[in-house]
Amino acid sequence: MGNTFGHLFRITTFGESHGGAVGVVIDGCPPQIEITPEEIQVELDRRRPGQSKITTPRKEADRCEILSGVFQGKTLGTPISIMVRNKDTRPQDYSEMATTYRPSHADATYDSKYGFRNYQGGGRSSARETIGRVAAGAIAKKILQQYAGVEIIGYVKRIQDIESVIDPDTVTLEQVESNIVRCPDAEAAQHMIDRIEQIRDQGDSIGGVVECVARRVPKGLGSPVFDKLEADLAKGVMSLPASKGFELGSGFAGTLLTGSQHNDEYYTDETGNWRTRTNRSGGTQGGITNGENIIIRAAFKPTATIRKAQNTVTNDGTATVLAARGRHDPCVLPRAVPMVEAMMALVLCDHLLRHHGQCRLFS
Repeated sequence: MGNTFGHLFRITTFGESHGGAVGVVIDGCPPQIEITPEEIQVELDRRRPGQSKITTPRKEADRCEILSGVFQGKTLGTPISIMVRNKDTRPQDYSEMATTYRPSHADATYDSKYGFRNYQGGGRSSARETIGRVAAGAIAKKILQQYAGVEIIGYVKRIQDIESVIDPDTVTLEQVESNIVRCPDAEAAQHMIDRIEQIRDQGDSIGGVVECVARRVPKGLGSPVFDKLEADLAKGVMSLPASKGFELGSGFAGTLLTGSQHNDEYYTDETGNWRTRTNRSGGTQGGITNGENIIIRAAFKPTATIRKAQNTVTNDGTATVLAARGRHDPCVLPRAVPMVEAMMALVLCDHLLRHHGQCRLFS
């Protein structure tokens, strides 16, 4: 029912924002991958609320518990279950939402589909669901790194109209984590922080763009037609809360070029491998990886729940005005970075296993 993602490396997330817990069940993980709760916790700490002055003040440690599938620090090849208990819940903050629809939120559409919903903090539609994705992404990253040294780094590229200048081929995790907005461009980062604080104080919200690069990705991942790598990346990224756009490589800007300007010409490097001189394709051609860096961008809308009064209706159609209470991010971008990385890792890990299953059986 839409809660499972992947084919061979398959995840199913569970839980609601103010329920007892959230988490994930991972099936198809290879055995003997060394993983510890501490490694998973590093990624969850980058995603958790309350980490800075420009994120939601909800205080959650988001401590993960591995319930199954790992023994003596190694994966067993059996289903891995990871749970994070919700601690700092305030369901009373959402009493109005029981009958009143928040503009641009999932309240009305969940009622239309199910006829019943958990209105506390958005329930299943809350970004808190992404805890399971990030936890699973930590394991996927470990598999990718162990197999081929694949490195995945995401960062905030733009907040509203404040654009950063970042080289995806050389950016480091240390640069990303050097400030609270997760933008490696220090000058742009300060402008972003100032803008987010300004919007927060007005009771409003803003959006922006996360860029993510995967380096040292093997050639050959992805399948023709419906399972092209970029198609699965788009689905994964667009399934994240508040995501509204996806680009790979040149993206929409490529429409301004001619074919001769856009084409990535081939050459043979000093090791005898074929490469491309440019990377406007973003690391894939024909839906299959070509060995160049995979570069994607994800657009996130302004957070839907804001403190400003807005016109809306109740579930019986009565017109009303709503000024939301609760604790919300004025901008989701800093916390969205590990979410985009996780979806990139999940897709690449799944396609890595699929590639080996189909194409490496007799090699």
